[in-house]
Amino acid sequence: MAERVAGPEIERLIQLLARLPGLGPRSARRAALHLIRKREDLLGPLADAMQVARERIVICEPCGNVDTSNPCTICRDQRRDPSVLVVVETVADLWALERAGAIRARYHVLGGTLSPLDGVGPNDINVSTLVERVISQNITEVILAVNATVDGQTTAHYITDILSPHNIKVTRLAHGVPVGGELDYLDEGTLSAAIRQRTPF
Repeated sequence: MAERVAGPEIERLIQLLARLPGLGPRSARRAALHLIRKREDLLGPLADAMQVARERIVICEPCGNVDTSNPCTICRDQRRDPSVLVVVETVADLWALERAGAIRARYHVLGGTLSPLDGVGPNDINVSTLVERVISQNITEVILAVNATVDGQTTAHYITDILSPHNIKVTRLAHGVPVGGELDYLDEGTLSAAIRQRTPF
């Protein structure tokens, strides 16, 4: 068994950092050492920011985003098109779309996908609130920005079915060749989707 090289407080810091996505034990040790070396510039401000986040972070009731206010910054933004709703699986997906800056619309976070094998049904994700929003907020288009997985597509089909009586335009993200992608490196499913969804040049 390896000897401890630091006190229990530092070991605890390393263990907590190792729980973060993308960080294993070695990366966590490097991150901990960097934070300790830069404790005036990084460790103190990080601890303060985490304390504020712990006390003030809430889930936005209208859309499901994570913010320090309810409704969130996006829901309060008057420059967004209130008639378009982008449906995503997770907050991480919402943030990814916002980083791209491709659309100025409102969002709806499902909080997961339908997965019959895992026992996740319609009552386990935010589908009923989606229907309520579509009806009450005069939504004209719902963009399904879900992952191109089996569960994501199952969820997309389910949402399309439950929205069909409401005469709403339902669209989905295009699938196919990524910007800068080389055909030789793409899988067959991506290439097939790209051919099926080809557009005029």
